[in-house]
Amino acid sequence: MPRPLQESDIIFSPAASDLQTALGELKRSNLSITNRLRSIKQDAEFVLEVSKAYDLPLVANERCGSWYITPDRKAGSAYFKSTDGHFGQWSFSLRRLNLQVLDVLGQHGGCIIVDSTRRGKSMPDALSKTVPIWIAVLNRLLFPQESGYHVLHTPSDVVSPSEHSQIEARIPAFVESLRELSIDANRLWSTLVKPMRPVWITPASNRMSEGSHNVSNYVQGAADDSESWALGLGPDTFWANTDLLMTTPESELPPLIEGIVSETSEITSMRPPTLIKPSNSIWVANNAGAEMMYAGFDVVICCSVSASTVLAKALNDRYIHLASSTGKNGSRQLRTELPKLQILPTMLFPDSKILVTCETGRDLAVGVALAILCSLYGSDSTLRLQSTGERPGHMSKTLIKHRLSWIMVSMPDAAPSRATLQSVNAYLMG
Repeated sequence: MPRPLQESDIIFSPAASDLQTALGELKRSNLSITNRLRSIKQDAEFVLEVSKAYDLPLVANERCGSWYITPDRKAGSAYFKSTDGHFGQWSFSLRRLNLQVLDVLGQHGGCIIVDSTRRGKSMPDALSKTVPIWIAVLNRLLFPQESGYHVLHTPSDVVSPSEHSQIEARIPAFVESLRELSIDANRLWSTLVKPMRPVWITPASNRMSEGSHNVSNYVQGAADDSESWALGLGPDTFWANTDLLMTTPESELPPLIEGIVSETSEITSMRPPTLIKPSNSIWVANNAGAEMMYAGFDVVICCSVSASTVLAKALNDRYIHLASSTGKNGSRQLRTELPKLQILPTMLFPDSKILVTCETGRDLAVGVALAILCSLYGSDSTLRLQSTGERPGHMSKTLIKHRLSWIMVSMPDAAPSRATLQSVNAYLMG
């Protein structure tokens, strides 16, 4: 009598296993570095065509957007987060005001913000919801009499009527939060001149659903999550070596990229000091910038793993080292290092110049500068060495947000992490 058919014969048969293996290998092949880079270049050509057709400049929504714009065509950067557009989490970020985009809009009458998303979606939430929220909020703030431009606009094929209504209901609160920062609305209005309106353009071809049986070498959203596949290659190094990368076999790409990255990293990128306005006495840079430009400052405060022998020797007691690594660990370490700032009033004069730095000049240094602005600067942006009435342990969230807006307007690419800001809040509010 034949053996009854077993479930394992159907699901885990050698044929099924071989098929699963083949499909896995096919997917990995499709997501090869070669296919990703070729797809990026193909999408970049589409982006360029759109830019030329509309005669508008290109602005990269970082970090992904820069992969799709050749450096000579990049007019600026924006930092619209998709998480601010996720369902139920809709928000207007007070940490990323993106006011630098208004300068491009005012100068050219419009711009094209470039971003991408993985297959299965026609556009990222950053473009379909975060940017529309930003536009609606600023239109209401800067053009209060132009009620026709206060309406929220979202792509109907991406955002449902229900979600649209829920987002629009939050806009008034977002406007009020922005207004509380007391930013110079008149200056922004004079820069922009006319209200904004979003329009969406996406490539119509080359999209392939997850369940498609078709084989394609095109990878939608190829630049997403580049840390997991690019081997250290970035947009700048990609475009500087694009011809070589496009003609190199897949098997030879890893050592080639390693060499490109190694050669590039030998040239330390210096971020020059940026003045945090409206103050006239506190600057932010990266550590490489500090070691090259410390002579112009009275006090230098550096966030780094080890103290700088160059700065310690040159500045003596005018150098403050806050021991901290990078990433979340560094942000957490900052919490125990910030009390060192309490010595600052004894080191400063009313006309002192302060330089704050970290490895990137965009995260920990921003947090330290924020702590100093809150504790030693008055609302008129002047340095006060006597009690300002707002000292660590007696700080309001409104004041902290207001001072952070000074930094974000002065440094549009500042990127203080949530963990960094939490450490600063813990220090300031006790």
